[in-house]
Formats: sequence, structure tokens, C-alpha cells
Amino acid sequence: MKVAIFCSANDNIEPVYFEKTRELGEWLAKNGDSIVFGGCDMGLMECVAKAAYDAGGMTIGVVPSKIEENGHVSQYLSVEIPCDNLSDRKDLMLLKSDVVVALPGGLGTLDEIFTVAASSTIGYHNKRVILYNINGFWNTLIALLDDLQQRGMIRGDYHRHIEIADSFEQLKQLLG
Repeated sequence: MKVAIFCSANDNIEPVYFEKTRELGEWLAKNGDSIVFGGCDMGLMECVAKAAYDAGGMTIGVVPSKIEENGHVSQYLSVEIPCDNLSDRKDLMLLKSDVVVALPGGLGTLDEIFTVAASSTIGYHNKRVILYNINGFWNTLIALLDDLQQRGMIRGDYHRHIEIADSFEQLKQLLG
């Protein structure tokens, strides 16, 4: 299976996010799964790539030209797919993956989550996004989604497109 990983490219975040990201990368590699990620050498992106790569896994980095220009391409790439911009990166990551796992992240991660979920709701694909809710990181977003659902702003049940894993065990079950 090819698992797209959406996550932070920041280094100055809580250590637990790195610990859980490393655990995920190692587990995916040992399971024979590949990771598809943004190709950057910073933050959780580099962490998951290094963990998977060092455990013998396949890492597919979809690298926008700005990342390349700024010298921030991960050294832990089995395959590098260059692209022009963030929109292209999202499209290519979705095309190259079977499922998406969203680790803690910021604006870019939110953009990626909602692009994949929204395109799924109208039938462009049937790929799921799984929010890996490390230490309750996604609780505020989940509360917002629940509120939108309750107010009738989301047609159907958003859980068909965005699933939630509150633990590594739950994440493994959802990926299984």
C-alpha cells in the first residue's frame, strides 16, 4: 500500500510528534508499505522519511520547485517526483497514494486534508484521510467538523471521508 503523509515541516514542535511519526514510518516500512510525502528535509516530513528509509521502506518525495530552489530536499528519497507548486504536489500525492494519514501540521496540512476530503465528497476518488490525533492535536478541528455536521453544513457523514485515529493501535486498524 502507498500511504500519503501530510504533516508539519517545522522542527520546533513537541517531541512527542516526532516520536509518534518515527514509530509510524518504521511500522509502514516493516509492513512493506511505501510512503508518499512532500519531499522536504524539515520537521515531521524528514522524520517520517528517515524512519521509513532507514527501516528499508520505499519513500516517494513529491518535491515542489521552491523546495528544490531553497535546498530543502530530503536525503531520504527512494524516488523523487519534481513538480511546479503546492497544487501539483497535492494532485500527485493523491494520484500516487491509496490512503492519506494527516499527522500534526499547519496551514499546508489543513489545505491538503480538505482538498482530498472535498474531492472525495463529490466523487473524484474514494481515498480516505485519517487524522492521526497524537495527544489530541486534531481535537479542535474535530470539534469544528462535528459542529459543521450538526449545523447541516456537511452533506452526509464526514466520517466517510475523514476518519480519526486517537492511538497508534487505532491507526494500524484503519490502515489494515
